[in-house]
Amino acid sequence: MNAFYTLFLVLALMLIAIFGVGAAHLNGLFGVWLPYAAAAVFIGGFCWRVYKWATIPVPFRIPTTAGQQKSFDWIESNPIDNPSTTRGTWLRMMGEVFLFRTLFRNTQTKLYYEPGQEPKVAYFSQKWLWLFAILFHYSFLIIVVRHMRFFTDPVPFLINVTEQLDGIVQMFQPNFYMTDAMIVLGVGYLFIRRLTRAQIRYLSLAADFFPLFLILGIALSGIYMRYIDRVDVATIKQLTMGLATFHPVVPEGIAMSFYVHLFLVCALLFYFPFSKLMHMGGIFLSPTRNMANNNRFVHHENPWNPRIPPHSYAAYEDDFREPMAEAGLPLDKPLEQGAGE
Repeated sequence: MNAFYTLFLVLALMLIAIFGVGAAHLNGLFGVWLPYAAAAVFIGGFCWRVYKWATIPVPFRIPTTAGQQKSFDWIESNPIDNPSTTRGTWLRMMGEVFLFRTLFRNTQTKLYYEPGQEPKVAYFSQKWLWLFAILFHYSFLIIVVRHMRFFTDPVPFLINVTEQLDGIVQMFQPNFYMTDAMIVLGVGYLFIRRLTRAQIRYLSLAADFFPLFLILGIALSGIYMRYIDRVDVATIKQLTMGLATFHPVVPEGIAMSFYVHLFLVCALLFYFPFSKLMHMGGIFLSPTRNMANNNRFVHHENPWNPRIPPHSYAAYEDDFREPMAEAGLPLDKPLEQGAGE
């Protein structure tokens, strides 16, 4: 039901744009004021969320790791999956941001049945989620970079090269962009996965379906404008350049499909800072990712109470040596004879 409600909401947003421009003739509102408001909310909300996260104290050093921690020199450690230095932490962070390394290791748990035996737990590699997540995110990035040509004059060299590489498969007229198909495939897989996997469907909320439908609506309306409606790109650039130079103008003859597309983009910008999509900025401020695992040789000061003196393991063992010996735990310093009697 959450999927149905969010789909209805996205369709309602499209109808609002159609009615607002087609019937109410609010071209200035949908072409100028809403984009400005959406950009202000997006930038302000994004910066505010990042600022709030950055000011939250971290009382413990809690990095998640996936390799051997650095200890003795004769024990080989994993400097990236279990970093103990700033350099290793940045390398792991860049792997997360650009390659989704944690998602690449994703596994699926299933019960494996053999005739006449008790079911066993089996783990299977799950690379499809990683693959389609890569397709979706990089397609989204390339599409955003391509669209910067509407806000620049002359168009920078990097944007022209990105557009040419994206359209290197010359199949249709106008030229076909590969990312147009890949972003639809990526969003489609993420949506189908939420519907077909019972565990994920049970945990999915409207906040999980709404951005998928909204981004899919943006992608499909953009594809419709380019390949079916064939909108006047020069007129659209006149509007976007006016927005970029703060001299807004709404030319005549802009197709209705463009206003629908633009309104959905504005809705995404309004929604972005208050949604799970903020993981784009939040990943850099996650203490499980941006902290080095150097607890063994660097004291982490608790920002909530910096006056707490450090308590080394040797001091801890001095406090609890007898109970540790009784429990059979290994001791760095042996228990003195007669101390536990």
